[in-house]
Amino acid sequence: MLIRFHFCNLRFYSALSVSKICNMNTNKCYLRYVQDDERVDITFLLKIKDSIRQFNLSRSPSEDIASLTTRIESNVQKVINKNNRKKLVSDNKVTIKICTKTGLFPERSTCKDLFEFRQPLMMKINDENYEIVFNEPWITSIGISQSILAGFPVYPENLKMLFSDIKKCQFKWYRGKAVNEKGKTMSDENIQWEFICENFSYIPTLNDIGMKLKVQCIPGNEVTSGPAVDAISKGVVEAGPGKCPFETRHMFTTSFLKGKSFRCVSYNILADLYCDSEFTRTVLHPYCPPYALNIDYRKQLLMKELLGYNADIICLQEVDRKIFQHWLSPFLDNAGFKGQFYRKGKEVAEGLACFYRSLRFRFLGEEKIILSEAIKSYPCLQSIWNIIKTNGPLVERLLDRSTVASVTFLESVENSDELLLVGNTHLYFHPDADHIRLIQGGIFIYWINDVRKKIMEKFPDKKISLILCGDYNSVPTCGIYQLYTTGIAPSTLPDWKSNETESVQGLNLEQDILLASACGTPTYTNFTAEFADCLDYIFYDTSSLEVEQVIPFPSIDELKANVALPSVVFPSDHIALISDLRFK
Repeated sequence: MLIRFHFCNLRFYSALSVSKICNMNTNKCYLRYVQDDERVDITFLLKIKDSIRQFNLSRSPSEDIASLTTRIESNVQKVINKNNRKKLVSDNKVTIKICTKTGLFPERSTCKDLFEFRQPLMMKINDENYEIVFNEPWITSIGISQSILAGFPVYPENLKMLFSDIKKCQFKWYRGKAVNEKGKTMSDENIQWEFICENFSYIPTLNDIGMKLKVQCIPGNEVTSGPAVDAISKGVVEAGPGKCPFETRHMFTTSFLKGKSFRCVSYNILADLYCDSEFTRTVLHPYCPPYALNIDYRKQLLMKELLGYNADIICLQEVDRKIFQHWLSPFLDNAGFKGQFYRKGKEVAEGLACFYRSLRFRFLGEEKIILSEAIKSYPCLQSIWNIIKTNGPLVERLLDRSTVASVTFLESVENSDELLLVGNTHLYFHPDADHIRLIQGGIFIYWINDVRKKIMEKFPDKKISLILCGDYNSVPTCGIYQLYTTGIAPSTLPDWKSNETESVQGLNLEQDILLASACGTPTYTNFTAEFADCLDYIFYDTSSLEVEQVIPFPSIDELKANVALPSVVFPSDHIALISDLRFK
């Protein structure tokens, strides 16, 4: 996918995940001071025999100029000697100098001092002069998905930039035949590229099937543009899976909402770290083709599905951190969303995400808790902790959980007196853990209620509404649904005894927020070969919100068409919940 440069020591070199830079000047030396990593990156081109070589180095800002030029000389010398083996080394001696207009830049000065010098600087390689350019907009990483499907969006992935504003960057898409007239595969350098469009993303058509794609990014900021970088797809565009069931659901979400109405999506998207394993492929989902379990395939379906809902708020569960950073966030940001990520506890690399359409909502703040940590220290949870803390087996299991909960504070742009608290969580799953989940559900609602009271005190003139999204791993007949919709989960519930060794005695959970399930209790929100039921909900505050529309769920025939979920047309083992809500 990318032409990569690998160098062995970060102190001296930078492992740049960049493709070939297209229009970098051969008479310029590019210096970038990366303050977060305390390093100075150096890039320049040099003609050696009949080819142009790109050199990339990374040095410490405190390194002196004498050491810097010696290191550059050494690297250039090695390449020249390798290309001129028949000549004596003395015939190809390389000298590097950093010069001002009037002479040499002081050799005892540091690399950082170069950035503070207010006059033009040159780097001389033997008799060749290079203008030194500082902190030019720069691409350090860019790629294209390995799996590209006709009819599904593709966009620059793993896009990392320095001194750039993505809104000021240009993205150009090209296509080209991967084989010649004789049917032989061509190298990327020999492909005849045809310009397609200028946009951040591109949806391949049927005419693109069998072709490779190339995206060119010209990084920019408010002042200038930097060298363009190309990324070329490793594979060719392939035919898509046909019409997906979520496209039928898109028929109910063809337009954006406005005024007091907003659309909310809650969706467990199936984390890649749980999906990419031999156990998953052979035991959990053996009915699903391995390629359709690959995140490179699934994410294309997810992007198209999420985009087509024209939502205002999207709450996701099982979001891999890298998926959020490199795929979800850039793609949805380009579609007008801003997003927050809330990682689970311990070393778990997945968590929750909350995206909101910035034209509809303004971000005011956020809070996050790891449930197992919060229960011991938060005052609002002490009534629960005091009853269970002497139950050793229960406490050990409860505190070993990495479950996270979040709440995002949003202000309606069109209705400035309306504040919306968006809660999100993914509770613990295990067949004998109804009692653990009910305690977690209690922690979540008690904490949310405490946050809500604080927000009401902080914004006394605002109306505060609440929605609680998530995968609760709890069916409607269990205690969590009862606690949220009736306000009480008494100590007599069978949930408390789902594990006799850890059974909970004398705990009554109560809460005073009037909640209802926006999508009701659908037959299925999770549908696998081994289990199928309703586990996901969008609970809403009935005192301040009302439901306008519930987007219909896929039919049982659609769910069973490929045995179960996930499949070639369903990217997750869960089904997205979509509801249109309205401020009263």
